[in-house]
Amino acid sequence: MNVSIAESILAAAQTLRRAGVSEARRDAGSLLEYVIDRDRTFIITHAEHLISTEQLERFRECVSRRAKGEPLQYITGRQAFYGLDFEVTKDVLIPRPETELLVEAALRLICDAEAAPFICDIGTGSGCIAIALLHERPSAHALATDVSEAAIRVAQRNAARHSVSERIVFIVSDCLSSLRTDETRFDFVVSNPPYVNGWALEGLQREVRDHEPRVALTPGTDGLSIIRRLLSESTNVLKTGGYLMIEIGYDQGAAVDSLIDNNVWNLLDIHQDLQSIPRIVALQKRAP
Repeated sequence: MNVSIAESILAAAQTLRRAGVSEARRDAGSLLEYVIDRDRTFIITHAEHLISTEQLERFRECVSRRAKGEPLQYITGRQAFYGLDFEVTKDVLIPRPETELLVEAALRLICDAEAAPFICDIGTGSGCIAIALLHERPSAHALATDVSEAAIRVAQRNAARHSVSERIVFIVSDCLSSLRTDETRFDFVVSNPPYVNGWALEGLQREVRDHEPRVALTPGTDGLSIIRRLLSESTNVLKTGGYLMIEIGYDQGAAVDSLIDNNVWNLLDIHQDLQSIPRIVALQKRAP
């Protein structure tokens, strides 16, 4: 028997609420949008619209996955970031609003940089940082690395989706290890590296802990190990006066500040997120 949009969402929201999903009704609506391929306006204005038996079965399957803790974005395969729609799979970290702060901070600096900046995105994942920057700055070019071949494939598809493929090169690399540092000189190095301490993983939300790629979340016991590498290795690929921008964990501001070599870097700022948490470290490479 066919049921209406309103009835489907009500039942799904109850199921998700019992499973401990915090935004149960919102997620139920988003899943139904995905299943019937309609936008939120249609869902709101056509509450009595009947959905087919096939759609209902598929919707219930999606609701079951969400109730078990699978992130909404992995079910629908998409996530908005900096006004763009990105494909996401279980091979990549889900782009987050905090990372948009890194894009905003970099864009402000790009206005002061040379006309065609060359950007290096370390640990690109879905490609969201580099692609957003290229989308906003048509003169820019980028090289993006990730240790995961599967993540690189996702990023390549996102680059094609947003028509920046001709301005970006993707390579599989552990940080900067695959780059020839005697030839490559960037204006910007940007990164949202894995920074969660290994011991803190169990305290994460189940959606993050059980479903997002662990290699993108944590470098192991020491959450600062990749950040240390970026501070050290970026000096070999950045031009003098070039910028290094890193997203950090909510409790890492003071620790990262203590790692900065003032003979190498000029600390421009540690930008705070909307909750006043130190989140984006912005550095400029000093002259030798």
